[in-house]
Amino acid sequence: MNFDVVCFGALNMDRLYRVNEIAREGEERFILGFKESPGGSAANTAAGLAKLGVKTGYIGKVANDREGQILLDDFKNVGVNTNGITVSRKGKSGIVIGFVDQLGERAMYLDPGVNDQLGFEEITLEYAGSAKFLHLTSFRGEKPFDAQKKLVEALPRAVKVTLDPGDIYARKGLRSLMPIMKQCFAVFPNESEIKLLTGKDYEKGSEALIEMGVGLVAVKLGAKGCYVTDGREKHLIAPYQVDVVDTTGAGDAFCTGFLYGLIKNKGLYECGKLGNFVASRCIRAAGAREGLPRLANLPAV
Repeated sequence: MNFDVVCFGALNMDRLYRVNEIAREGEERFILGFKESPGGSAANTAAGLAKLGVKTGYIGKVANDREGQILLDDFKNVGVNTNGITVSRKGKSGIVIGFVDQLGERAMYLDPGVNDQLGFEEITLEYAGSAKFLHLTSFRGEKPFDAQKKLVEALPRAVKVTLDPGDIYARKGLRSLMPIMKQCFAVFPNESEIKLLTGKDYEKGSEALIEMGVGLVAVKLGAKGCYVTDGREKHLIAPYQVDVVDTTGAGDAFCTGFLYGLIKNKGLYECGKLGNFVASRCIRAAGAREGLPRLANLPAV
């Protein structure tokens, strides 16, 4: 089977608590509500792409437990192919416990479970190699990180690699990420992550990544929108103005829109607009996937 995108990252159940404020050390705050839903950065992007009609596959690992079954069922319901996902007979699926305040800001705690046991020997090269794009996001453990590096090296050159590093990979630094980064067609850091990676602001940091050989950089700037460049053109693109309910998954949603634009051969500016739009729909609803749009909802760009 040929895919437009295969995503490769952690699979987690998100347990999100709405709170009056996010507590600091020694403080006590109040829970206002609770929601459990499928999550994981690459997984959120995969679900978003499938909802837009993109042929999407996934590489990851879950346990044979309640959470793992929910994660698989949710993918199947939106049309993500699950043949690249390993189901472990032992252990437990990944869990994220999150606290979201009344402004939509959040604090997250990760229990990776079997995500960190995924090895390169569990990946079918033909599965990943049949995609136009391979989209990578972070794992906490070294074993799946090594598997990603080995996969990138083994892929046919026709597959375009994209990376959303997240805070976990950004803190590893450029030297650790170099085996992946040097193969990247596109990188999607946020403002703090590109500073961690390069020690520079998002404009200078983007230039540094381009000079390393990255094809294009799209920096997620939150309330300021995004900054995109391929070394020839650059754009600071304003966000869509919406009422924020929950910022969980906003960066993953941006990747959904941007990747959709790349698949449809849109220009750099148009891809950034699509990224901003899908992110704006995400943050209007609680949870990482509830607000993700269907194809009919996308604006003309």
